[in-house]
Formats: sequence, structure tokens, C-alpha cells
Amino acid sequence: MPSVPAWELVLRAVLIYVGLLVALRVFGKREVGQFTLYDLVFILLVANALQPAITGPDNSVLGGFLLIAALVGANFVVGRLDRLPWFHRLLSPHPAVVVRNGQYIDEAMRREGVERDEIEMAMREHGINDLKEVQMAVLEADGSISIVPTGSTVHKTKRRIRTTRRP
Repeated sequence: MPSVPAWELVLRAVLIYVGLLVALRVFGKREVGQFTLYDLVFILLVANALQPAITGPDNSVLGGFLLIAALVGANFVVGRLDRLPWFHRLLSPHPAVVVRNGQYIDEAMRREGVERDEIEMAMREHGINDLKEVQMAVLEADGSISIVPTGSTVHKTKRRIRTTRRP
């Protein structure tokens, strides 16, 4: 039997889940979209540091199952809420243009934490060797960089179209 009341374990787990969700949103899309080795070490250390905050003095098997259920439940609820446009906008960052007409947009790059070598790597992945061949480079919400080559037609729409639908 858990040494901490079940409601307290569930509340602790949900609060930590929400706290981590907010923290990852504040970090920005680069940190979430492309984990590096030091990001992995960071996540492992955060998980280890937060474990006592979630479990408290409890280390029972039943308490562990309650925590799993609470975290899965919280993740399910957030996944359902993400279908609501206002909630999705709250947690999903907007794309950011980091190159326009062959020119870096330093302010946007600084704000988004994007380095020139990351953009150049994305250019090479798209078969582009020269910055002057880039009409637009966009840091997407998932952390990837999309490249629109010079001479391509960019279609602008008046309404926002959300293409990431979950079944």
C-alpha cells in the first residue's frame, strides 16, 4: 500500500506533468524539435531530479501504478485538448521565417536560437549550395527548417490551415 494518499500521488504527477509541459513550451521549438546529446543528458537528469517530487516518500508498487495511470491520463487529456484550436495555439509555437530573399534575419534567428550553420545544413539537405538561392527558410513548429528555393511560387492564404490532425 502507498505511504502517501492516492490523491496526493495523482496530484503530484499531474502538477509535474503540467510544469514540464510549460517548461518545454517556454524553451522553444528548437530544443523540442532536435534533441542533442546534452539535451538527452538534461532530460535524464530532470527525470531523476523530479522523481522524488512526484513520489514523495512513497516507493510502493501500487503507488508506481497510480503514477503511471495519472501520467497516462494527463497525457490523454492534453492530447484531446490539443484538438481545440485555442489550446493548440497555446502549446504549439508558430513557424518563424529566418531567411528571406537570400538574407539572414538575424533578429528572428537570435529569438529562435537558430545558428547559421543549422540553416546551411538544411540548405544542403534541400540541394542548395548558396544562400542567394533561398527565397525563404522557415523554422517550423517541430524544429525542422523548411527551405523555399528562389524561383518557387509561394502561395499565401488568408486563412490559417491546420494540417496536423490526429486520428
